[in-house]
Amino acid sequence: MPAFHTLDDVSVSGKRVVIRLDLNVPIADGVVTDTTRIDRVVPTLQELLKKGAAVIILAHFDRPKGKVVPEMSLKPVAAALEKALGHRVEFVFTDWLSAPSVVAKPGEVFLMENTRYHGGEEKNDLGFAKMLATLGDIYVNDAFSAAHRAHSSTEAIAHILPAYAGRAMEAELKALQAALEKPTRPLVAVVGGAKVSTKLDLLGNLTGIANTIVIGGGMANTFLAAQGVDVGKSLCEKDLIPTAIEIMARAKAKNCTLLLPTDAVVSKEFKAGASNRIVSVNDIAADEMMLDVGPQSILAVNKAFDAAKTVVWNGPFGAFEIQPFDKATVATAQHAAALTKAGKLVTVAGGGDTVSALNHAKVAEDFTYISTAGGAFLEWLEGKELPGVAALTVK
Repeated sequence: MPAFHTLDDVSVSGKRVVIRLDLNVPIADGVVTDTTRIDRVVPTLQELLKKGAAVIILAHFDRPKGKVVPEMSLKPVAAALEKALGHRVEFVFTDWLSAPSVVAKPGEVFLMENTRYHGGEEKNDLGFAKMLATLGDIYVNDAFSAAHRAHSSTEAIAHILPAYAGRAMEAELKALQAALEKPTRPLVAVVGGAKVSTKLDLLGNLTGIANTIVIGGGMANTFLAAQGVDVGKSLCEKDLIPTAIEIMARAKAKNCTLLLPTDAVVSKEFKAGASNRIVSVNDIAADEMMLDVGPQSILAVNKAFDAAKTVVWNGPFGAFEIQPFDKATVATAQHAAALTKAGKLVTVAGGGDTVSALNHAKVAEDFTYISTAGGAFLEWLEGKELPGVAALTVK
């Protein structure tokens, strides 16, 4: 992608900085239960304050669909943000029917109410974007996870005010560029998850980029079935077998190796501690389902990691939430992490299940970069332009 503007390109001293964050965090009983997304943006906020800026934060929460829904207010987030930042955060309620009168002075931080209370937000309404722009002098986007949506607070406003990437956005873009646009090769992509249907665009893009694609999770069953393997009761999208055949042919034409399981951990029931056995993928019984890949498949994946220089990871291998069907995900993740710590591998991973799986394997801190963005990360891997990122590029 083209170069993008960052905070290195602007002086914020004495300026009112309107910054878009992703504060769509889990809340229970009025308390934020996971501050991961908040913690990621604290360095940007601290830098802006240190440099003498006034900070006005825009964010969304859930889907109020253009109406004021009290249960979807950002007010509970203000306390968690204030604690993480170690600085006073003033919450400003507004229904966005008119521009709120916020007089922000250098060193002050204001958190504005849910931008999706306005019906124009998700329509990328220019009028609403102009209202938002009245709050500041420059615009900073530090919400990569919302950058795949062309909304007023992520795209339109960036064409009204001078626009820059925040530090979290900058780190994300640089990590993804290094992994996909200019990777150190060989590049191995791990693509897992339940269904092929959710990863068609991703596989289509990666076959032209990756040297090897490791197929894991339930979607591997559809590819095995396309090779004539009887996968028993395993999750399998039989209507997508022709598509799987096309993907395999495309990969072969582009000299991209598809690595599929050769053995499996199978069971007759899907529950924790269920009786199971390890078999060749050609020996799955009619009443059995594959819930994880076997030890030989783990060795093959780790061997691919040993030969790689870059790994991009999206999706787990098996039903990692249920023991003992988490072994392959844990073993391969730990191997990739060890190679990363040894300086032999660059590892970039993302997607909700992926982050959970790496946390489960206790290796998230050891990967080169973990993206907390779900849809945006996936769309980037699919090769799609993200409106919120495009709006920050140097013209």
